[in-house]
Amino acid sequence: MTQLSAADTVVAVDRTIHDVGSAWMLDKETAVRGAELGFDKGLPFYFAGRGGVLGDVDADVICAAMGYWHPGMVRKMWDRGVAVAGAKEASRRYMVACAQWADSHLAGLEHADRLAELAGKIVSGADVGGLSLFAGWRTAPLADGGPARVLQLIHVLREWRGAMHLAATTAAGLRPLEAILTNEGTDQARFFGWRDELPDCSHLVDRQARAQEMTDQQAAAGYEATLTAEERAEFAELMAGLGKRVLG
Repeated sequence: MTQLSAADTVVAVDRTIHDVGSAWMLDKETAVRGAELGFDKGLPFYFAGRGGVLGDVDADVICAAMGYWHPGMVRKMWDRGVAVAGAKEASRRYMVACAQWADSHLAGLEHADRLAELAGKIVSGADVGGLSLFAGWRTAPLADGGPARVLQLIHVLREWRGAMHLAATTAAGLRPLEAILTNEGTDQARFFGWRDELPDCSHLVDRQARAQEMTDQQAAAGYEATLTAEERAEFAELMAGLGKRVLG
């Protein structure tokens, strides 16, 4: 039976987890569903929906959990979002939108229940220390099954990796804007709400490399602790199928 090391599992699946999670959150369909639920244009549905698992907290808490967004943008969008129905309800509606997206885009996904089972083992067994947004999403009720459950668990795994990377960039000595500019660059910084003149952070790229290495090590430890070598190979194969379906 095919086996896969934990380190190779990181290489095989983590980018797909990130990109599939981004695909549904940033899809115009999701924004339309948010508008139908009373969330106005911009990103209030994203902030209240994604951050709502942390409860009715001040926007500074969301800044701390999400990490890289401009604080002024976070406050504006969070306050507008939670004003619609409160944080917990916004989060519940966000997961309904996730399930609807899965129904539209992942209908008939092969081996969906097995992929959900393996993803669920990682989610339930991973360490939550310092990973507040992941911990919050792990407590959310799961969709009944099929593609909706798969996509929800991929979302939770994306929060796992994202929270670990946020901790790692902080440990490496990168401020939020520096972490963006040494990784995804100026366009992403603008998308994240940074409007002032952007600094040259080329001298900090080694810190980003260290942060990526630390994140990969933590993720590998999580895969090692929760899946067998055979399960990791199966998970990677099923994730490749999901990635092909969503990302082409």
